[in-house]
Amino acid sequence: MGEEYRTINNVLVSLINEIWKLEGDAIITREFADITNNDMHVIEAVGLGDGGNMSSIAKKLNVTVGTLTIAMNNLVNKKYVERRRSEKDRRVVLVRLTDRGIAAYRHHEDYHRQMTEAILKKIDRTELPVLMKMLDAVTEFFKGYNK
Repeated sequence: MGEEYRTINNVLVSLINEIWKLEGDAIITREFADITNNDMHVIEAVGLGDGGNMSSIAKKLNVTVGTLTIAMNNLVNKKYVERRRSEKDRRVVLVRLTDRGIAAYRHHEDYHRQMTEAILKKIDRTELPVLMKMLDAVTEFFKGYNK
């Protein structure tokens, strides 16, 4: 293995671990101390507006509906999410964010905005295509990775 390989490997592993830790520290504030970083990502997947059904949200998160149901029960109990039956098909349960859930969503969204803006401030416009190509390669790996 070459030096480039070791450097890229170390940077990717460190970056992934740091992002997860820092994001948790940044978004789980006193106001949102009753939820986890995972909960915040479920809130993000539910999104704003009318929300969605459990299957579509589970697909966004790449988890089973059963796993999502456990997280969703927790968020419903904590008043971040509410469930309701579809008016078109009463068998379908839709979930959407409450006002508290929307506040958490906005808080998380603001953290992502700050992170992205900080990175963009550090690079020259001519470096942007290289960064985009690198991020595409990392994204492609994670989307295509089979356990």
